[in-house]
Amino acid sequence: MHEFRKRPRHAPRPQAIDGFFSGPNQQQTPIAPEQTHHSFIGNRLRPSGGGAKKQRRLDDFARPSGYHVVSPQLKHEHEPEVIRPQKHAVDGMFVSQSSPAPNAIPRPTPGIPQQSLLHMTLPGGPLEPVKKSKRKRKLKEPLTKWGKVRRWSLRSASAVAVIALLMGGFLFAKGFFSVHRVFKGGGSAAALQANVTPDLLNGEGSGRVNILLLGKGGGDHEGPDLTDTLLVLSVDPVNKTASMLSIPRDLWVTPPGFGAMKINAVYANEKYHDLSIDSKNTAKAETDGINLAEKVVSNILGIPINYYGMIDFAAFQQAVDTVGGVDINVPAADAVLDYMYNEDTHKPYTLNVQPGQNHFDGLRALMYVRSRHASARGDFDRTERQRLFITALSQKVLSAGTYTNPVKISQLLSNFGGNVSTDFSVNDMLRFMQIAKGIGTSNITSIGLADPPNNYVVTDNINGISIVRPTAGVGVYSDIQNFVRNTLKDPYIAKEAAKIEVLNGTVTPGLAATKADALKSFGYNVTAVASAPTSDYGTTQIIDLTGGKKPFTQHYLEQRYGVKATTKLPDPKVQAQGADFVVILGQDAASTN
Repeated sequence: MHEFRKRPRHAPRPQAIDGFFSGPNQQQTPIAPEQTHHSFIGNRLRPSGGGAKKQRRLDDFARPSGYHVVSPQLKHEHEPEVIRPQKHAVDGMFVSQSSPAPNAIPRPTPGIPQQSLLHMTLPGGPLEPVKKSKRKRKLKEPLTKWGKVRRWSLRSASAVAVIALLMGGFLFAKGFFSVHRVFKGGGSAAALQANVTPDLLNGEGSGRVNILLLGKGGGDHEGPDLTDTLLVLSVDPVNKTASMLSIPRDLWVTPPGFGAMKINAVYANEKYHDLSIDSKNTAKAETDGINLAEKVVSNILGIPINYYGMIDFAAFQQAVDTVGGVDINVPAADAVLDYMYNEDTHKPYTLNVQPGQNHFDGLRALMYVRSRHASARGDFDRTERQRLFITALSQKVLSAGTYTNPVKISQLLSNFGGNVSTDFSVNDMLRFMQIAKGIGTSNITSIGLADPPNNYVVTDNINGISIVRPTAGVGVYSDIQNFVRNTLKDPYIAKEAAKIEVLNGTVTPGLAATKADALKSFGYNVTAVASAPTSDYGTTQIIDLTGGKKPFTQHYLEQRYGVKATTKLPDPKVQAQGADFVVILGQDAASTN
């Protein structure tokens, strides 16, 4: 315990080096009286006292904490000089000259007492941390109110720009994948091209763009793959007009490979047939089902189908909500009061649409286009309401507030996702939208096969099943085809309006009248039907008397009869009677009558 005895009052204290006390045999060097301790009082350095009794050790910690200013003259006279490195700039980067490192510990000099590491790092010490020189900033005057607003605006604008870039990238990526889920490609229509030439068109009617629109329940709805909505949207890109034609869902048909059924079951039956063979190949089953539906519709109407669009109830409802709903001035004939059942909420739903201006959100719109029990004509009235609503919805989608809004377009594509499919390619759809934007609501006509005075279908009952059939009889579509072709005329035939004379150059009676009726059904302007001076024509002849001024009509006639047109009448006895084209029917036409 003798180590802890009180030392003599004047006994020398051990000196500390780097925070450790030296041993008893180490030489202790007293500090010169002139090296008195200075403390920082106010803004001046003052000695804390004179005389030997007030001398303190260099490592004495009885001083205020923090950095302390040490005047140069207070340094130990033997303290080695530390050379600060001089810096010079190279391309904006500071590099050090070949000089001692700024924090290098100086080598000890024999016979000279050394300071502790603590004091060496104090201000003025050899290891004082080197601070980077900073330019003295001019004190800024306080910002005015306008200055604060301006600075806030700049920061806000920068933030908005960053958010816009991030959202743009997100929407692009999201839209890219959504677009390719919806627009599968595979359909084609020469009429969509910007510059259409006659050689691009396959026949009468190919100057239009015909799209079969199919609506199904989907999800957990009863009969999810029954296409209860069948519409053909036919667009005339030349004259900027469009027509919507409804096909009754109960129309009795006999598709290839199946027995008789309602047309709304064609897609589902073909799809399920494929899945019964290969349950994993859903894509093929879907495609085959749609292809068969297109073939049946094309056969009934007598027009080509270029594209299809399939949508289910969920996508339809979400699409209406995404565009902010649809406003329609409902005619009195399309008003409806129906007590329905909401299959999603499993609750009753009252649909009350009065004549006049009505706003439809997604649910109300879905119920409106599905209702068919509240009117005397049932499904015929329902198809009329569907055409009315789809016209209004298409105009809303094509409005500047929707198709120029990337957020709404992204939402539409997301809503569509797996609930919408089409064989439009992305490029074809962009071209189609460009054409559709130029078609006003007044240029869209609504066509029904049972809307007076068009009475081409009627209701009937077969084996206890309520059906719809052509007025001419089950499977007899000639009247329907003539009506549709005349209503949906090829735009190039209508535009050129060529006068055509048809002559019978064979012994087959009534051949000219029969062929003339066929031409009329496609919209040709037949001005005369007669017999040729002779009846010995083996091959049909087409004489163009316009000098090539009506190339589309010439091209269509050449395709129809399989011959090239000439410019000179074969017999001077043939009277053109002001016609642009003279068609003399030969025996080849009689054999294919």
